[in-house]
Amino acid sequence: MKKNENEQAYPVRSLHDFLYELNKEWSKFRNGSVLSMVASGTILAFFVLRFLRDMRMGTLGFIDLLLIVLVTAFLIYSIYIMVAQYRFFSKWERRVGLLMYMEEKILSEKLKSPT
Repeated sequence: MKKNENEQAYPVRSLHDFLYELNKEWSKFRNGSVLSMVASGTILAFFVLRFLRDMRMGTLGFIDLLLIVLVTAFLIYSIYIMVAQYRFFSKWERRVGLLMYMEEKILSEKLKSPT
């Protein structure tokens, strides 16, 4: 019973477990942001090309124009956010990797030294 209470009180058992789980999932987050940038860029290119085609053909109504402008604005903002997210993941991936390296070094030294 005491063990369950301790597990519920703390979100992670130790810093080591937290870093291990974070490192395991980190590339998924970074790759997800890259995939989202590519998908949003592809959809943005589609909407811009469609907008240009419809303008040349003269089949662009007010509602169509409004929809294309809104979708384009949202896609540009989405790409902007994904670029920021990718930079965040890249920056912190190095820091977390260094922290894990330092932790492993300290743990190995502690295990080697007789106490």
